[in-house]
Amino acid sequence: MIKKPFVTKEKLEEIAAQVPTPFHIYDEAGIRENAKKMNEAFSWNPGFKEYFAVKATPNPFILKVLADCGCGTDCSSYTELMLSEASGITGHDIMFSANETPAEEYALADRLGGIINLDDITHIDFLKDTLGYIPETISCRYNPGGVFEISNGIMDNPGDAKYGMTHDQIMEAYKRLSDMGAKKLGLHAFLASNTVTNDYYPMLARTLFELVVEIREKTGVKIAFINLSGGVGIAYRPEETPNDIAVIGEGVKKAFEEILVPAGLSDTAIFTELGRFMMGPYGALVTRAIHEKHTYKEYIGVDACAANLMRPAMYGSYHHLTVMGKEDAPCDHKYDVVGSLCENNDKFAIDRMLPEIEKGDLIYIHDTGAHGFSMGYNYNGRLRSAEVLLHPDGSWDLIRRAEKPADYFATFDCFPEFAGLSK
Repeated sequence: MIKKPFVTKEKLEEIAAQVPTPFHIYDEAGIRENAKKMNEAFSWNPGFKEYFAVKATPNPFILKVLADCGCGTDCSSYTELMLSEASGITGHDIMFSANETPAEEYALADRLGGIINLDDITHIDFLKDTLGYIPETISCRYNPGGVFEISNGIMDNPGDAKYGMTHDQIMEAYKRLSDMGAKKLGLHAFLASNTVTNDYYPMLARTLFELVVEIREKTGVKIAFINLSGGVGIAYRPEETPNDIAVIGEGVKKAFEEILVPAGLSDTAIFTELGRFMMGPYGALVTRAIHEKHTYKEYIGVDACAANLMRPAMYGSYHHLTVMGKEDAPCDHKYDVVGSLCENNDKFAIDRMLPEIEKGDLIYIHDTGAHGFSMGYNYNGRLRSAEVLLHPDGSWDLIRRAEKPADYFATFDCFPEFAGLSK
């Protein structure tokens, strides 16, 4: 696969003339087309709904685009719930999946009418004490433990994850919730992250479908919806084959027809909570080369840093780089492309073969549409960058301005000496 930017160098220079680099840019046309494919892949299930993981790209303009495509939101904090409400997303269009959750967050999720997804059996009493009742619609998160393995190897280790209830706990949880007045119960599980295989969702679905049949047989509780959560990833590397959501949807449908339909559970709704798959390829971090350094290695210094995109520094994650205007030039120079933080892991690329880079070149860092801007931080006093939305007609809007020093100092309002700096 050849990775190509979704925007031209000329358009980026046009934007950069008004919005200085670095900035994140998102492709509305790509987002909409991908959401359409997602809905088509699961159209066989009348109750299907994608709940976009707000944590991936917490911007109201993005949430509104996705809501227009039929998506709800998956929230995990008070502020994500506030963001959903401000974007016009409320009621059962919100799934609230948090862990170690403060009481005020459950209260807000309930006030907004969201579906609360309980992470632990002890949270049943905590929720009852918080609200004074148990909502009629509620979900529980399952963790099967052990190692999750499919045909192409080990995907993850749920037994080491802090999320979800054991098999015995979830059986007891459904009995208790039913006795306490819950009428529409759901099942949720997240077993692996960023899988690049069409087998993950179908295998997870089979695990959950079989559990749903067992729950009804052993407790009498009928599960109304099954949330496959996230975990469907993207191809960050050019040599990787992207997931095919149509094939994934067919795989889940096959499991559905083989397990749930014969059990008389054909009215079970299927939900998903994808973030990376919905947004990852449709965002990029645009930065400019501002320095070069020739020591024991060849370095290119850019005006972005790990504060703008943490993944390479935190996980050693690969993000493809395109030097704009030099897409067809030979990749005959080996560089470390680095930012300005006082940390030696502040590198977007290490020993990467790229075209010759000159000061002033725009560098397009691919696949930052999810967990890019949202993981930003202020180490070294670095400020978060702007966000831009590119519309299908080629026009664009600034959907979040870059932070200013005043934003950084605003929380020092308890120190009069800083008052002038926060203006």
